[in-house]
Amino acid sequence: MRACSMFSGGKDSTYALHWAVLHGFQVCCLVTLRPRLGWASMLFHYPGVELTRLQAEALELPLVEGEAGEDEEAGLVEVLRRARGRGCEAVVAGALLSDYQRLRFAAAAEEVGLRIFTPLWRINQVEYMRSLVREGFKVMVVSVQAYGLPGSLVGRVLDEETVEEIIERARRYGFNPAFEGGEAETLVLDAPLFRKQLRVEGVVERLGPDHYFYKITRAWLVPKHGVPGG
Repeated sequence: MRACSMFSGGKDSTYALHWAVLHGFQVCCLVTLRPRLGWASMLFHYPGVELTRLQAEALELPLVEGEAGEDEEAGLVEVLRRARGRGCEAVVAGALLSDYQRLRFAAAAEEVGLRIFTPLWRINQVEYMRSLVREGFKVMVVSVQAYGLPGSLVGRVLDEETVEEIIERARRYGFNPAFEGGEAETLVLDAPLFRKQLRVEGVVERLGPDHYFYKITRAWLVPKHGVPGG
């Protein structure tokens, strides 16, 4: 089945893309929406979304881009309609727990005649975080905005120790260990499907109480060892 994959550059959309390829989908393009609402967006991942062009290049997949204004659902319908015009029959999305997000993705897909697949829906959040590291995803934390998540996490790439620290903090402070509530945002630097690796440089900025953000000042791709042409 030919599918497009909703893609923000964060861990959930990248893992959903990974799932789609492993399950035999022919991914014809990535779909990225840049929210004008920024941090206030209820539907779309915001930090790092401007880097999806580099990630698409690393994945060697076409990127269909759109912009979501105040009516984010209309923006979603428009960009999915363009993806369908490329011959896509389905859309894959990385929704985890948000009914708001999943139902609106489903409604937009139905409106343009696409089937929707949400492979991460209600999976075990703790095991999911562990599997990211185990399966070779290089995931950088690019923002935190929850009590219990220290600013020192921003700019760090998840490893086993960091994931266990996040899981323990989630238990102690009551936030979602996979950040489904917006407690933190991520950027994928490398993954099994990447043909090149993403590198970034930046600085950590404090935006408010318990809110820290990694401001990226430079981003580029580098060859990936063992990948022909990488």
